[in-house]
Amino acid sequence: MTEDAVYELAQVNIARLKAPLDSPQLKDFVDALDPVNASADAADGFVWRLQSEGGDATDIPVFGDSWLIVNLTTWRDADALTAFMYQGRHREMLARRREWFERLAEAVTTLWWVPAGHRPTVAEAESRLLHLRTHGPTPYAF
Repeated sequence: MTEDAVYELAQVNIARLKAPLDSPQLKDFVDALDPVNASADAADGFVWRLQSEGGDATDIPVFGDSWLIVNLTTWRDADALTAFMYQGRHREMLARRREWFERLAEAVTTLWWVPAGHRPTVAEAESRLLHLRTHGPTPYAF
């Protein structure tokens, strides 16, 4: 896509913590957040990420569950998102996710297209994820 893109790719993923964020068990995860977020911000094709005043989204509620954390971003396209996900520090974090997060039976990630410039909300992301869990992949959530 070009800078005149009509759509951007939104992605959400959630994770249920195995321990509190300030616990020794999650120290490596918490310590990696700023560098990984900085690499996302600088990645080719990155557009936007949900964050609070603290610079990440770990304190933003999702599904009313205080043990869940949310990652909500928009990207130029699927290739840009995929390139970021499987390289560098993010790849290292993916490899260690079972140390920090419970395995959930239902879908924890979904994608959908948004108009360029749109910034999805947590409520929108929850709706898309629930839709995917109920209906499987559709143009609304895949």
